[in-house]
Parts: sequence; C-alpha cells; structure tokens
Amino acid sequence: MNTLALHAWFFVLIAFSSLARAEGDDDTWNTVLKSQFFAGKNIEESDAVITLEVPYRAEDPAIVPVSVSSKFQQSNDRYIKKIWLLVDKNPVPFVGEFEFFPESGKADLALRIRVNTYSNIRAIAETNDGKLTMTKKYVKASGGCSAPIGSDLDEALKRLGKVKFRINDNFKIGEPTQTQLMISHPNITGMQMDQMTRFIRKSNFVDQLKVSFNNKPVLIAKIDIAISADPNFRFYFVPDKPGELKAEFNDISCESPVKRDVCSKGNHYVQSYAVDH
Repeated sequence: MNTLALHAWFFVLIAFSSLARAEGDDDTWNTVLKSQFFAGKNIEESDAVITLEVPYRAEDPAIVPVSVSSKFQQSNDRYIKKIWLLVDKNPVPFVGEFEFFPESGKADLALRIRVNTYSNIRAIAETNDGKLTMTKKYVKASGGCSAPIGSDLDEALKRLGKVKFRINDNFKIGEPTQTQLMISHPNITGMQMDQMTRFIRKSNFVDQLKVSFNNKPVLIAKIDIAISADPNFRFYFVPDKPGELKAEFNDISCESPVKRDVCSKGNHYVQSYAVDH
C-alpha cells in the first residue's frame, strides 16, 4: 500500500473513531450530571426496569418523540416511583422528573421534547425499593431549543392553558387505561427569536404538573424548557370506579433559560374530565 493510501486509511480510521466516541460520549454524564442529580447513588445501566424509544435521527428537533415503557405493572408491592429524563447536551439537560404511584397502573410515559444538538437521552427509574436503573439512546438532532416560535404566537397565547384529555373508549374498571393529556402552551425556551419583532423572547413554560383521579395522584411532574410547545403526555391510570380525572399545572417565566435565580411564577390552571364507564 502506498503512502497516500496509508494516509487516506488513517484519516478514515480517525473519522470512524471520532464518530464512535461522539455516539458513546458519556463525559457530560460522568463529570456533571450524575453528581448533580444522583450524588453518591449507585445506578445500574440496564433495560430490565424500563426501556427508552427515540428516533435515531429526529425529523424535527423541536418535537422529538420520546417513549418510556416499564417492564412490569404498578402494584403496592413493586412499583416505579420516579423517572427522570435528561438530554446530556441540551443547554438545560433536565427534561423532567415524573412521579408515579400504584394507582398509575403502568409507569409508561410518552411525550415530545426539544433536542438542541447530537446527544444521549437518558431515562433513570427509581423503584420503591430505592434502586436506580438507567437506559439511554443517542439521537441526532440540532437546534430544537432555539427553533423559531413562529408567527402565530398571539393565537397560541389566546389558547393558553386550555386542556384536552383523550381516554381509550374501551377502558375497563380496575385495569390500566392509557390517557393522553394535551396542554395548549407555547412553552417558550428563552432561546427563541420572535419572528415578528426579531427579539429573543423571555422564557415562559409549564414547570409543574399534577394529574389525579378522584383526588388520588396518578402522575406528578417537574418539567423544564426541553418539553415541546403544546405539551402532550401519554400515561396510564387505573379507574377503580367512574369519577373525575383532573389536571393542574403552573407556568413560570425566567430572565435566562439557564439561570433560575430571576424567575416569576405565572398562572395556575385546572381542568377536569368526567370518566364514565
């Protein structure tokens, strides 16, 4: 093999090596995120408790579909208490902390998030015995947190806080029932340019969510700017009898998308839905 061919092969090897490192890059997790969120905790990396599904290459970085599926149903004896979602390379890696209960039926969750650059997405589950299990997937996406708000912001603000529930018509009393919660909110990240004024808009996003059935919680969430505009969540609950499914959530505004020392609380919204057998 001549010298030119050797050099070419050398650069090909470097390229493949760099790609492998990028897709398996755990530096941010190991040096920052693990100690920030789980200091002193032991975390097993496995698909034994939950699995994570994301597209390898996102069609739209501002609405990347993410699905977490649990390997067992919730019961008083064994259940998933919390699931954290993190995007390593996002400006704010914390996507959300989702709390589940035996009344949730299944600790499954589907939502749409923003991904700002090629990154690992992580889901960490805590079971009721205190054990932590993590699974991760790599996604190719770019610009999700700074994607334009669009020209219909005024219309979006008119619908602010409106909620829709969608429940499987064939649900059965006493069995896990999939539910979709759709919230009308622009979820402004604080990194987006207003297409009309050309100014960066101050962040304004849903940060607290609670869903209950007959006053018993089935999902509680702390969420951040990585949740897409018009947040959309799929989850489960177990209706033990006809009753009221209720969503309560708050939004917040911050001067900086990263620093949270200058923030102001926004509105509190409540929406109920009658569940009839």
